[in-house]
This record gives sequence, structure tokens and C-alpha cells, in this order.
Amino acid sequence: MNELKDKVALITGGTKGIGLGIAQALLSQGIHVAITSRSAKAAEETAKQLNSSATKARAIGVKADVRDFESQQNAVRLVLSEFKQLDFVIANAGLGHFASIEELTLEQWQDTIDTNLTGAFYTIKASVEALKKSKGYYISISSLAGANFFAKGAAYNASKFGLTGFTQAVMLDLRQHGVKVSTIMPGSVSTHFNGNEPDSSDDWKIQIEDIGELVVDLLKMNPRALPSKVEVRPTMPPSK
Repeated sequence: MNELKDKVALITGGTKGIGLGIAQALLSQGIHVAITSRSAKAAEETAKQLNSSATKARAIGVKADVRDFESQQNAVRLVLSEFKQLDFVIANAGLGHFASIEELTLEQWQDTIDTNLTGAFYTIKASVEALKKSKGYYISISSLAGANFFAKGAAYNASKFGLTGFTQAVMLDLRQHGVKVSTIMPGSVSTHFNGNEPDSSDDWKIQIEDIGELVVDLLKMNPRALPSKVEVRPTMPPSK
């Protein structure tokens, strides 16, 4: 089992939802965490909240936009300046625009691809040298929508199908350097994604702490074993 204490992780989109659940799980293992957001206020306030309950490690908030490569480079530089190393990178930032192809706008298409797919490319491109040095781990958060298409999902399906394939190719590129690469493909998760307000009716869904636990399990796995693609879905969804 890998020793995780005092390792350092960068999580894009870490102020809420799945990213926040991962940050909480990593801090509980003694992993220092940098969470990013396009909002400096959101990043700093969430880091402060995390630090108020964390006892084994420290969180910092970083303003960064995954759609901008220079912004991602700056985030990595800040993490290295603060912690002197970078061991784990979680490409989690994502969004969804859902509309039929007749109604999907050019702006919605570009925003989805730039955030969900190009953002993941920028994230690993900015951090790859640091991960090679630490023989670290890169994990992207894709979706079951990256394997199963649905109506009004043209932009989201394209971004997540692309992200799944992209991450698998990166895995083949980087394993020769001792860098592990995985993609996690969740089904329905109880978050604020797409305007949802989580309540008791979402109890059947995957919870953010479940994804956090899954990430910890991957990081703890023996270096010789690599689950390169992990699908996770609710055990018992409501009957239709």
C-alpha cells in the first residue's frame, strides 16, 4: 500500500460537488490539497472551510481557469512553490449544456468542449513534468456519458467520450515514466450539477464522498496495478 501522508494533490474545480468530496477524502489521508476555481473568493473560502476540519494536512485555494493554459501553468507553479512537489492531479472541472442539436448554440458547444476536454488536456500538459518527477498519478473525472449517448447530450457526450479516450491514450504515453493514469466514469451523482438542488430524493445516487473514497483507493493501490478506467454507478436507481 502506498504511503499517502504529506503527498500533494491539485484538484481542478475543487470547491463543490465531486471535486470537494475528493478534497475532503484526500485531506483525511494526510494529503495536502490545492483546489482551483475560476473564482478566487470561492477557492479561498472553500480552502478555509476545509482547513477548519482538517487535522492531518492543509488546503489552499487557487484561482485558475482550465480553459486557459497559462492559468493552469500558474496553478502548478503556485503548488510547487507552496509545497515543493506535486504527486496527484485530479482533472475534475466540468460543466454541462444540454439541448437538441437544433437548439444547441455555438457558445454552449465551445464552452463544453473547452472546459471538459481541452481543460483536461491543459491540466495534464501543465503538470506532466512535475508528475514525472514524483512518479505521480493523473486522474480525470469523466462520466458514463463518455460511453453511453443520450438525446440532448451532443456537446456533453462529445466532451466525455473524448475525455475518456484522451485519458486512456495519456495512460499509454506516461506509464513508461512511472506515472499512473486513470479515468473515473460516474453515473448519477448527488451534486448541484446542471442546477440540481440535492435533497433526500437524491439519496439513491452516488454521493460525493463515494467518489472521494474511490480516488483514495486508487492512490493506495500497489504501483504494479493500474485500474485505467473505472465505471461506477448507483447500486439501485429508481424503477422507471
